[in-house]
Amino acid sequence: MDRISLTAEELVAIGSVEWRDAKGASRNLKPREARGSSPRLLVCFEGVRSREAAGALTNGEIWVLPEALPDPGPGTSYAFELLGMKLVNVDGREVGIVKEYVVIAERPLYVLEGPGELMIPAHQPFVKHVDFAAKVITVDLPPGFEDLQP
Repeated sequence: MDRISLTAEELVAIGSVEWRDAKGASRNLKPREARGSSPRLLVCFEGVRSREAAGALTNGEIWVLPEALPDPGPGTSYAFELLGMKLVNVDGREVGIVKEYVVIAERPLYVLEGPGELMIPAHQPFVKHVDFAAKVITVDLPPGFEDLQP
């Protein structure tokens, strides 16, 4: 599992996950144990007892219901929670709607809807406030920043 924000213990504590492959097949699995193997987690699932059975799960995705996830803690959120939020500059000007959250060169970025896929830094000192109730992210962009985008 790549780019997971859960610890091995948190994943096992969830109790049940859904595995999906690129062709649409899915399977409910229960993590029995997991351990970190940077940047991945190595997971053993109940009922998956052979290399062949484990190999059949290669290149799939693990899906978890949002309500099953642990609280990420104060000042932290899961990337999916940011999708669809309005991004505004500190002057009140709307910059766009977050359609994707990516990490490039270890820096998180908001990718906004629209032509050219405007990319905005998703870290300090740019991000000033995230209001989940209003679904608004306030950023402080330097003058001309958006003109530098393709």
